[in-house]
Amino acid sequence: MSKNTQVEAKRVFIGAGCNRVVNNVSWGASGLVSFGAQNAVAIFCPKTAQILTTLPGHKASVNCTHWLPSAKFAFKAKHLDRHYLLSGDTDGVIILWELSTKSNNWRHVLQLPQSHKKGVTCITAFMCSETNAMFASGSSDGVVNVWDVSFPSKPSEECKVSCLDSISADSKAIVTLSLAELPQNPGRFALAMGGLDNKIKLYCGERTGKFTSVCELKGHTDWIRSLDFSLPTEEATNSIMLVSSSQDKVIRIWKLVLVGDVGSWQREITLASYIEGPVFVSGRFTYQVSVESVLIGHEDWVYSVEWQPPVDHHQPLSILSASMDKTMMIWRPEKKTGVWVNVVCVGELSHCALGFYGGHWSPDGVSILAHGYGGSFHLWRNVGSSKESENWQMQKVPSGHFAAVTDITWARTGEYLLSVSHDQTTRVFSSWKSDEEDEHWHELARPQVHGHDINCVAMVQGKGNHRFVSGAEEKVVRVFEAPLSFLKTLKHTCAGGEGSFPENLQADVQVLGANMSALGLSQKPIYLHSSSEPLERNGGGEGLETFETVPEAAPVELKEPPIEDQLAFHTLWPESHKLYGHGNELFSLCCDHNGSLVASSCKAQSAAMAEIWLWEVGTWKAVGRLQSHSLTVTHLEFSYDDTLLLSVSRDRHFSVFSIQRTDDGEVSHKLMAKVEAHKRIIWACSWNPYGHQFATSSRDKTVKIWSIEKDAHVKQVLALPQFGSSVTAVAWTGLDQKEKSGCIAVGMESGLIELWNIKIKETEEEGTTATAALALRLEPFMCHVSAVNRLAWRPTESNQSLLRLTSCGDDNCVRVFDFKF
Repeated sequence: MSKNTQVEAKRVFIGAGCNRVVNNVSWGASGLVSFGAQNAVAIFCPKTAQILTTLPGHKASVNCTHWLPSAKFAFKAKHLDRHYLLSGDTDGVIILWELSTKSNNWRHVLQLPQSHKKGVTCITAFMCSETNAMFASGSSDGVVNVWDVSFPSKPSEECKVSCLDSISADSKAIVTLSLAELPQNPGRFALAMGGLDNKIKLYCGERTGKFTSVCELKGHTDWIRSLDFSLPTEEATNSIMLVSSSQDKVIRIWKLVLVGDVGSWQREITLASYIEGPVFVSGRFTYQVSVESVLIGHEDWVYSVEWQPPVDHHQPLSILSASMDKTMMIWRPEKKTGVWVNVVCVGELSHCALGFYGGHWSPDGVSILAHGYGGSFHLWRNVGSSKESENWQMQKVPSGHFAAVTDITWARTGEYLLSVSHDQTTRVFSSWKSDEEDEHWHELARPQVHGHDINCVAMVQGKGNHRFVSGAEEKVVRVFEAPLSFLKTLKHTCAGGEGSFPENLQADVQVLGANMSALGLSQKPIYLHSSSEPLERNGGGEGLETFETVPEAAPVELKEPPIEDQLAFHTLWPESHKLYGHGNELFSLCCDHNGSLVASSCKAQSAAMAEIWLWEVGTWKAVGRLQSHSLTVTHLEFSYDDTLLLSVSRDRHFSVFSIQRTDDGEVSHKLMAKVEAHKRIIWACSWNPYGHQFATSSRDKTVKIWSIEKDAHVKQVLALPQFGSSVTAVAWTGLDQKEKSGCIAVGMESGLIELWNIKIKETEEEGTTATAALALRLEPFMCHVSAVNRLAWRPTESNQSLLRLTSCGDDNCVRVFDFKF
């Protein structure tokens, strides 16, 4: 919590998707899962399916994360006060973080002194003891660095990290690494590397450093994607196993066996022994590597393989593999024959994943987690009662956008959030009823899955069904209306009840859901009383679509938060109208508070293109084209009494239009004022809920407060002190109507958010004056790590002491905060 004299802040929700790279996810001995979300490292708790926090520090996209200790070493780390996490990014920087388990506080410990020259692709570690570990990091220029890290045993001490060796292993990228201690040979380590050829490189070295190449393992016929050493098993303490997977769709298990002392064994080296596999010496011992088994079952690239973590010091013979064929498999040897077989296969029913980038075991081996092509997580838990009867059931996971979130808005009475993103989706987030104290938020629906990046969204206000308009990288504004399946699902959320659309009116809604079109551009309604048989496509279902069909949607009332498969296909809203008129890609949208007009703008290099269009809600006719600006209009907002429309633009001006309705319903508009307000592009604007004052924010790092006086001229009444970076978002909410006091939320390009208290005074002599004071600076761990794109206060009754704010940003995150005034 961030505290201040007046205001308390609480983190309510973070929604984010996973970066779409291999090695991005790690499940720690702490029980928490880490992943990269753009430049942030996100931490989620699998038990509650909530993202707990994001860690700010990287200046580039996070490629890989790795817990110290990871799930593999959980058996050695039962009661640690502190857990550590490594994260590497595309600039080659690696950061070490510390989690204190008592206070749940995170700390940025250090950045590794010598970063890679190219992006970090993978990190692997071996816990030598509770306070000491060895880890290796690989890079896309083929360099592998080996590190030693010692953790403090007392709170007063600091972590010590030193680089033991830097190996130029290849001219091309190294994409996977695994470290293990050689059997019966404490202090000597094997390091396996895989990259963009079909050989596995094996290096050996001591605890103190220098690694040398000892052999290459040949067998795969395509790039090596994943490697994992086992720990020694109960029966065989003189051997360890290495599992490898490749783009050749095959998994290989290699056995590394101690065959004897150097002296006794050397004389017997014969041709036959080499056929069994390469032999190498490390210290006093000789080792041989041979193929134990070849596992064939996946139909596409196998991106990851991982040994099940030991529960009680002994390595279980069980391997999890994840593949681009949309499945994860668990492999174990048969009891009688010892032949490795696939005993569990999950994920084969999902159309949505487009394949898995990686799979991970939970520390107790009861759950498995995959992350997929769509930035999504997929979690299964074995709920079977005994070892023999396994029953893997899908569980709730956090979800969110996997690209920049461009715009966000609240439903009319604040019962849910609607966000749009460059990942080409529109998503609904809401809190679900649960027995626990804290409210838990989940993704409720994905109303629009599109073929273009989406830039802006606005909720249609007023009465009737839930509707929204969205604008993407195309010239059309699209209108969507909530289907019956969504209205029924909404009853199970915390907002519950009837919200802004009473149940007796829902009877008129005849649309149950929507189907995706083949190109993903428009969504067609599924009617309530249509036949339940899915339609035969293309006459006989033959022809083009047999190759990869879009599944027929089956919209239903959801009584608990949906999983990815349902979200991707069965929660779409039907598109009711398309609004044509703009000549370029849409950029900004807003709706008036009465729900009668929608205003839209598009990207523009000329005055003709920079026109703002007004559309009448219901008939969806164009009823006005407002000329004033010469470049893109970046943000639009109607005043709370709907008589004025404010627009701000890349041309550094704002314009205020008066909007009048004649008795016969015609809309007339007039440009009242146009002012050059800032020295750089104006990013955002927001009206005072209690009057005709508004705020503008700009790349010139300032926020200015303006007032429209009695004689209709606009004057600047205040400028907030200059901020640390470009101000990309601003939102004004009312606190007390009598005192005309309010609060302005300010979002910056750096990701930081501040709250400012503001008071407006109106006198006859001086006109309008204003005073402002900083109420709260949110601490960086609560904020975004990249530019804030939009801030929105939840619609509330007047004079409430608890206010809720949502924000979205370039870090793929949607966030919700509560503030107590």
